[in-house]
Amino acid sequence: MPNVQHSDQKTGDIAALLLAHYAVHARDLPWRKRPGQGWPDPYHVWLSEIMLQQTTVMAVMPYFARFTDRWKNFAELAACDDADLMAAWAGLGYYARARNLLKCARTVVSEHGGELPQSEDALKKLPGIGPYTAAAIAAIAFGQRAVVVDANIERVVSRLFALSTPLPQAKPEISALMDRITPADRAGDFAQAMMDLGAGICSVKAPACDRCPLADGCQARQDGNPEAYPVKQPKKARPVRKGTAYWIRRGDKVWLVKRKDSGMLAAMRALPDDGWNAKSDGNMCPPFPAKWEQRLPAITHIFSHFSLELQVAVTAWPHGPNPPLEGEWWDVNSLDKAGLPTLFIKATKVALASGER
Repeated sequence: MPNVQHSDQKTGDIAALLLAHYAVHARDLPWRKRPGQGWPDPYHVWLSEIMLQQTTVMAVMPYFARFTDRWKNFAELAACDDADLMAAWAGLGYYARARNLLKCARTVVSEHGGELPQSEDALKKLPGIGPYTAAAIAAIAFGQRAVVVDANIERVVSRLFALSTPLPQAKPEISALMDRITPADRAGDFAQAMMDLGAGICSVKAPACDRCPLADGCQARQDGNPEAYPVKQPKKARPVRKGTAYWIRRGDKVWLVKRKDSGMLAAMRALPDDGWNAKSDGNMCPPFPAKWEQRLPAITHIFSHFSLELQVAVTAWPHGPNPPLEGEWWDVNSLDKAGLPTLFIKATKVALASGER
């Protein structure tokens, strides 16, 4: 354990002070219930927690609204077409989440009667649900005492106790301290209050310590440098890969392919490309011989572990047989309905800006 000063009185005060603050200042989010207004829909909690993985609340909110309007429960989501779900998810990123979302919904329907199990252990056995998500669902949806730690909570706890151990090595210490301050009752409200505190007042830069309900007991504030926490190791340089996307046009239609069922952007509609991936550049070989013209500018797209510099090459395809690769013609005026990943939306904009219709 870290060398921090704490006591049962202090840790109890943290919960009491924060829950009192949360009763007044809780964020209004569509997947939540305000304190004292009952339990939220477990389906909504689960869906929001999956969507919020590595994604901001503002980015998630319109997707959450569309998903819950279209698929109102596990049974409806489990019955949807895979391609429809991937298209609805397009633009939210980290597409493995969408594939696991569908797997999880189908497992909940087939093995749990359409209702989420309530224990952390049972939740962790479901596709796409790891320790954090299981704890969050158990606490928020079912009122169980569970220790919830996301990035915002890591920051708050690191500052409260001025942890000198850098992330990610500090994660076990942070979890142990969060366990110590999590109350037996209202663990879900406490976790959401900690999230709100980190998302608003205890921000990465320029935290508003003068408005923080926990300021008097915050060791980082007493030390005079809360922004120094959490301590982080220097990031490794992100490798840069190079590739090419191919725009094959015939009148007002463009040829789209479906990516492989595994790997990056799996099972998504996309433009053909030259096989770039996280570990290597593309081979710069077009899918078939033709008069290919490169279009500028090249696209830069950031993935979690690498950056991609993507060129766009275009060609016209004559009427007659289709291109010699599996795919479909898609009206360029309806590309917003194709469910293209953000990377390929960028590529289509480059092609269309050059008049390739």
